[in-house]
Amino acid sequence: MGKTGKIQIAERFRELGLVVFIIVVVIVIQFRNREFLTILNIRNLLNNTAILGILSVGMMMVLLTGGIDLSIGATMAFSGMIAALTVSAHPESPTILLVFEGVLAGAAVGVVIGLLVARFSILPIIASLGMMNVVRGLTYLVSKGQWVSAYQMSAGFKNLATGFVLGINNLVFIAVIIYIVFYYWINYTRTGRRMYAVGSNPEAAEVTGLPKKRIVFLAYVLMGALAGLGGILWVAKFASAQGDTAVGYEMNVIAACVLGGVSVSGGRGKVLGLVLGVILFGILANALPLVKVSPFWQQAIQGFVILAAIITNVLIKRNNDRAVLRRRVI
Repeated sequence: MGKTGKIQIAERFRELGLVVFIIVVVIVIQFRNREFLTILNIRNLLNNTAILGILSVGMMMVLLTGGIDLSIGATMAFSGMIAALTVSAHPESPTILLVFEGVLAGAAVGVVIGLLVARFSILPIIASLGMMNVVRGLTYLVSKGQWVSAYQMSAGFKNLATGFVLGINNLVFIAVIIYIVFYYWINYTRTGRRMYAVGSNPEAAEVTGLPKKRIVFLAYVLMGALAGLGGILWVAKFASAQGDTAVGYEMNVIAACVLGGVSVSGGRGKVLGLVLGVILFGILANALPLVKVSPFWQQAIQGFVILAAIITNVLIKRNNDRAVLRRRVI
């Protein structure tokens, strides 16, 4: 059996273990609080997790290429503020135009980070950290330090997050569509598969003629665009735009990816695992307050779970690498 086959088997066992863990967590929480599995709470859980799920798609692409993006929260605040200022000044603005404006603003941030990383070979953590501060500052500049509140937003704009399509909340519906498109793109298109190659072995990818720089650049642009969309949905959901929107939210996104088995070293991760990771993170965020766990312990428990996921990823990778070395020796 080749390296790819062994990795796939390990990932399947990991995903199965994640499913079992989620089931156990759900049973324990339901035993502690009978309100957890009610229809109302499940709807709230899905609605509250949808934006996290959308952003995790972009972060998975960046992580697959061996990078990281710490500017997500700032990009969300920037794009959401621009759209909020537009709708407050022009209440008749079509919602689709506001969405396009926010996505374009986020993509612009992604373009800058992509150029810094792909063209000028700046470390992703440095490039994105620098842009995080720049974009957060721009958000305060364009808003002049003021908030945009619910009464300044049109009903159509707020309906973007509160409305329904076929009985499904718009946030969840948009997230599902994005995941369907992403699943097809990452598994059945040449560019999607090349992201794995670039992250698994950047040097070999470059030697074999893969457009490494173009793929890395594309990953950051798509991440920026999804962060822009996430910012629009965030502002529409909470009916408030402010300079400190989504501060630190990038940590939640990275955590969801890690829980889902996406390797922070690049080249490894599956859409199914990502979905499970997002669901697990959403369950923890939703359920811990329900069972009256202290906010301090909530952070600690989430940290323990994330740490366990990281250790599991490292052990699986180490086991796969040892298996490959044994095969070469034989």
